[in-house]
Amino acid sequence: MIRKATLLAALSAALLAPLVAVTPGSAAAKPALTTVQRQGYTVTISSITPEAPRNLTDEIKITGTVRNDTGAPVTGLQVRLRYSNQRLTDRAAMAVYQNDQSTQTLPQNVSTRNSYMDLEPLAAGGTAQWTITATPVQLGLSQFGVYPIAVDVAQYSVPQAAQRTFLTYAPATPQKLPRNKIAIALPVIDQPHRATDDAAFVDDKLSQSLAGRGRLADLARIAQSAPSTVTWVFDPALLDDVNRMTKGYSVKTKDGDEKKPASAEAAQWLTTMRSALAASPVVATPYADPDVAALAHQGLDTQTHRAVELGGQTARTLLNRNAKTNLAWPADGVLDPDALDLLSVSDVDTVLLNATNLPPQQALLTTPDAAATLDSVNGPVTALVADAELSRLFEPGTGTSVALSTQRFVAETAMIASEPGQVTPRSLVIAPSRRWNPNPALVTALVKAAGRLPWLQPATLESIKPAKTSTPRAGLTYTDQDRKEELSRKYLDPVKDIWSKSQLTSLIMQQKAQSRFDAAVLRLTSSAWRNSTRAGRSVTNEVKKAVDGRLAEIKITGASPDSPKTLAGSNGVVPISVKNELGVPIELYIDIKSDNPELLTVNFAQPEPLTIGGGQSGTVQVQMNAAPDTSGDATVTVQLKTADGQPYGKPQRLTIRTTGYTGIALVIVGAALTVMLAAVVTRLLRRRSQRKLARAAKNRESETV
Repeated sequence: MIRKATLLAALSAALLAPLVAVTPGSAAAKPALTTVQRQGYTVTISSITPEAPRNLTDEIKITGTVRNDTGAPVTGLQVRLRYSNQRLTDRAAMAVYQNDQSTQTLPQNVSTRNSYMDLEPLAAGGTAQWTITATPVQLGLSQFGVYPIAVDVAQYSVPQAAQRTFLTYAPATPQKLPRNKIAIALPVIDQPHRATDDAAFVDDKLSQSLAGRGRLADLARIAQSAPSTVTWVFDPALLDDVNRMTKGYSVKTKDGDEKKPASAEAAQWLTTMRSALAASPVVATPYADPDVAALAHQGLDTQTHRAVELGGQTARTLLNRNAKTNLAWPADGVLDPDALDLLSVSDVDTVLLNATNLPPQQALLTTPDAAATLDSVNGPVTALVADAELSRLFEPGTGTSVALSTQRFVAETAMIASEPGQVTPRSLVIAPSRRWNPNPALVTALVKAAGRLPWLQPATLESIKPAKTSTPRAGLTYTDQDRKEELSRKYLDPVKDIWSKSQLTSLIMQQKAQSRFDAAVLRLTSSAWRNSTRAGRSVTNEVKKAVDGRLAEIKITGASPDSPKTLAGSNGVVPISVKNELGVPIELYIDIKSDNPELLTVNFAQPEPLTIGGGQSGTVQVQMNAAPDTSGDATVTVQLKTADGQPYGKPQRLTIRTTGYTGIALVIVGAALTVMLAAVVTRLLRRRSQRKLARAAKNRESETV
């Protein structure tokens, strides 16, 4: 009786619905009705076990929920399993089936017996749980393959909504399937959060990412359960920033620097990563993940080599002593021959690329091997091409089901294994977006699935090598859009200038070492600034101030137009002093040129560099000659230079005041000297004459007596 009443109510609603829909007044009076009809129902699949049944009698259990989004109570709902006993032919057919949202194209077979479930009347907004079961034999499955299935919710046998997925049937086959190698690369790459190497951070985003459900905290959770075959790709600049946070730091705000205590989350994150990945392969990107393509195109070639070198040192010190630097993962997974050459001369022999960057030479109906060989200026380079669909499964959109993603992963890899003509194992590479926001439950589920599927063999990224008969590739495809995505010349020109100046700060040292600003300048070249050039320019200004300040700590003293140095006479020696306000010894050369050579010439040679201790001054004596018959002011330009002859800082001008004598003055002086000499001689002769006269008088007196 209840069922009849329910049926009559449903039929009445069905008959009246068209009348309501075509009556303008009713539609205007009740606008919510249209919204209700559009919303419908939401079907969710929570689990499918087993993920790939292997025997005809295996029980397949599917669970999930239905939510009533119609805005009104409903009755007569039934959850059903829709299926087909015809295998999907290839991965393209899988994509077409998954993307089709029409209830009209669902698999035609509708389950019977246990593979459906009647639902109780469902209130508006209410949710009901359901469970349906089946076996491969009930579904008519007989061969290894991927089959389309769906779970729909029907009202009185009329489909209302459905959720599509795949079922992989994997019985033992007469011909053993090839066991394809699968390598998973998980990136731990961020953006720079500091300008220089001090404790001042430009933002506090990193602390948020390390705590709670932050992105980096999620990556640490994944690392704790990931097998040792997973390859981890770290940006060493991120490790540097996190390590700095463990010692206390400050954050720049509008009101000044805000002091922050030592971060316990940062210390714990580093400890967790070191422990979890102690036996796992770790790859270090070049320091700060520079935009290598842009560097190659804008003439900043030396930065890439330094970034590779510094990246390896940092990663091995802070994370894993076995971190490798021979593999590079360029921005967006794309590069061109110029960038490839730049990496190859920096000892990179493997690159991880997007599938669009290195497509097959011809369109294929099967999945190509992941490894290929590229020619570079430094010899062959191995290219590992990530599978686009498998990689996408590791970072689905919001609300994607872990169960459905796992079913899709199982189905995709099974389809690859069973593609026609594939009798030897191939290599597959998975590489989600480099700055992804992972779902730990999903990633962990997919990694575990890869480890237990009989047609897959988990492998490290380093173990993937080109096969003897690898798929012919069309070569690197670098589009105009790829070029537009690079850091621009306008952005990089100031960076190039800062890099040149920063190198001087090390070349001037007595004990030569790498510039203390290398890491700071490399942060400016990060590919993270591609979509945030304003933030990158702000950081660039901070680094420029720091480099200029460092250069200014070595200066020529007394170089002021208001305090000229005096050259007494037509020639003489002028002292020039240099003050070293650094705390370490320096050595330099001083180049001095006259700006007025017709008035003043400089005669100064410096065979050995001048060494000046930390906090001390050094002085050189410079011989200068004024032109005859001249006096007044002349200028000389003084340029400090490094030991290898590079100009250090800006040239300084010194004013030299000459007091040279004229020719007439010389005659007068000469005449005066002659008169003085004559007077002296006359005086001597007079004294001699007086002595003779006195002696003669004395003799006469003696004779008289």
